[in-house]
Amino acid sequence: MGRYEFLEEVALADCAVDVEGNDLDDLFATAAAALADVMVDPATVPSTVERTIALTAPQLDLLLYDWLSELIYRKDRDREVFTRAEVRVSGAGPFELTARVHGGVLDPERTALRADAKAVTFHQFALTSTDGAWRARIVIDI
Repeated sequence: MGRYEFLEEVALADCAVDVEGNDLDDLFATAAAALADVMVDPATVPSTVERTIALTAPQLDLLLYDWLSELIYRKDRDREVFTRAEVRVSGAGPFELTARVHGGVLDPERTALRADAKAVTFHQFALTSTDGAWRARIVIDI
C-alpha cells in the first residue's frame, strides 16, 4: 500500500493530506484509508461490512474526488466506514472505478470517532504522476 501524511500547515479548519501510491489503484486505496483514518481509529472498526462501489468520471482527478465523496456519503447515509479498499481504476476518459470496500457500521460503544468529514474540497486538490508514482493532495472539510 502507498503512504499518506497529514499536513498541519495547509488548512486551519480542514484536514489536508498528501497521498502517494505506486499506481492509480494503490493511490485510490490509500486515499480511502487516509479518509477513514481522519474519521475513526481504524482499529476500532470491525470488518463486518463489504460493499462494491462503481463510479465513472470524465477526468481522473474528478474520479478521485467522486470516490472520496462517495465514501463520506456512505458514512453519513448508512453510518458505514470503510477502512480497507481494493480498487481498480481503468479507462482513458471516461475513467471507471470498481472497488470492493471493507469496514463496519459506526458503533458508539466500540468505534473511536475522530473528525466528522463533511466533504472533499477543491482547495489545493491535485492529482499528479511523477516518475511512475502517483501523488494527490486532498483537503477534507471537517
